Amino acid sequence: MASTRLRTSSEESPLEERFLATRALTEALAAPLSESDATIQSMEDASPAKWHLAHTTWFWETFLLRDHLPDYTLHDERWPFLFNSYYEAEGARIGRFSRGMLSRPSVDEVLDWRAAVTQAMGELLGDPDLAPLIELGVAHEQQHQELLLTDIKHALFENPLGPAMFDAQLPAAEARERGWTGHPGGIGAVGHKGEGFSFDCEGPRHRVLLEPFALADTLVTNAEWDAFIADGGYENAALWLSDGWAWVQENRIAAPLYWRDGDRGAEHFTLAGWQPRDPHAPVTHISYYEADAFASWAGYRLPTEFEWEAVARGQHAEEAPAHEPGEGNQLDAAGPVHPVGSAGLFGDCWQFTRSAYLPYPRFQPAEGAVGEYNGKFMSGQFVLKGASCATARGHSRASYRNFFYPHQRWQFTGLRLAKDI
Repeated sequence: MASTRLRTSSEESPLEERFLATRALTEALAAPLSESDATIQSMEDASPAKWHLAHTTWFWETFLLRDHLPDYTLHDERWPFLFNSYYEAEGARIGRFSRGMLSRPSVDEVLDWRAAVTQAMGELLGDPDLAPLIELGVAHEQQHQELLLTDIKHALFENPLGPAMFDAQLPAAEARERGWTGHPGGIGAVGHKGEGFSFDCEGPRHRVLLEPFALADTLVTNAEWDAFIADGGYENAALWLSDGWAWVQENRIAAPLYWRDGDRGAEHFTLAGWQPRDPHAPVTHISYYEADAFASWAGYRLPTEFEWEAVARGQHAEEAPAHEPGEGNQLDAAGPVHPVGSAGLFGDCWQFTRSAYLPYPRFQPAEGAVGEYNGKFMSGQFVLKGASCATARGHSRASYRNFFYPHQRWQFTGLRLAKDI
């Protein structure tokens, strides 16, 4: 294989800069972890940190280097079986539930592979024909940065010692009085407009009919959730969807994930270990079932994804500015990310909507293996909007559609209320 070199910073294009910055941030996020920390898998929904380091490297090696760099040789021909996630077109792979059994390769071996792949990518980063695929690769790795943080948080939480990933003081949240942004209803346009990168599930752009509604300008807080619990929110079947009530009963759910109340007062588990629960901070790590039940208890409802997007785009009034996706509390550097209740619609927590994750009119998945990225998951899941404190800044946008199953809550998930007017 021909020798490669990465361009100097003065020669780098914006896409090259984002590629290199993304690769570096992934490694910085994993840097505090021991070999044991990085190898464990606490549940099937989560993956080991080492696996995230490797899978994001497999993506670049498979879809860019293998397919587009002449004479490229795989770093290790055995590893695609270990680090393919769900791409059926790429062949057999280890079961998701077995990722935590991979004591080998070691973290150092994976990091060496990452360095080799990052170096080899230097020959492809300037190719304009590959720019869309490179954009997808950057966005894919950013998604795994968030998963790396949320997955290791769950794993450390399972340790009775409650170890901290980062030794840091968490910032206090600012108390905010709730207001409402009204929308008169009418025909709105939703979906990606076509400028810049987007995932295939964000389009095509299409029209929707909106009835008059209002969207809260703050997220629901820990203090509000405490009131919900104190009022018997987890004990009142009338508040819950049938599946949600069955989930509460079967799993003995009585509070958001990572909460505890005891001799030390109200606490929750964070990436900085067990910390006092800030009443003004947005509640997070809740399921769709919990979000829907709280909204019913509060006398409101969850927004649709189209209502949320219309407000985010400033479509509710002529003078209304759009919300900036890059603002708010989002991921900029390695550290103990945590919701603090920043202003705007983006940041802190992904926000549940009542919209099922389904294809838009005229949706067509991308061709080839990358077409498996989103479309085949459009069943039984709900759309979340915005961004969280663990979302790489610049990753999200008004048309972005995150999605999870209604019982899942290990992500930084919260809620913003809506009401009919």
